[in-house]
Amino acid sequence: MDDHTRDPSVGPPISGNPAGWLPGEGRWEHDTLRQATVHGVRLYNAGEFHESHDCFEDEWYNYGSGRPESKFLHGMVQVAAGAYKHFDFEDDGGMRSLFRTALQYLHGVPNDYYGVDVLDVRTKLTNALDDPTVLHGWQIALDGERPTATEVDVAYAESLE
Repeated sequence: MDDHTRDPSVGPPISGNPAGWLPGEGRWEHDTLRQATVHGVRLYNAGEFHESHDCFEDEWYNYGSGRPESKFLHGMVQVAAGAYKHFDFEDDGGMRSLFRTALQYLHGVPNDYYGVDVLDVRTKLTNALDDPTVLHGWQIALDGERPTATEVDVAYAESLE
């Protein structure tokens, strides 16, 4: 673990044993990655795509190119940006371009990474390339649930500015 990614206030997964969780040590390999992921997923699920993007992007800068952490975070940045293009700008060409890039980054990332159902994300992005309406009502699963944003998540995103 890198000291700059440590945060003892970050709790365990709600369920399961996702990649990134170190059960023998009772902590995440990178606490701040989990923290950014929780906030980013909740904001995405609330339709706050720009803020979700910011959560993933800010944490992405902590990791070197090619590392699984970097690939995951960069992929999730593209997921949020693609949804932003689709929902806020009705730009499905831009969405498709971003989703294709996201799929490249998410290739090889474990299916359950830091609690995110990455397999479901990859499947939904692939289906959205043909039919963007599959995104309507879809939420990202985290620890087997589909949480939405609270004031804490909004405050976290605002603190990144």
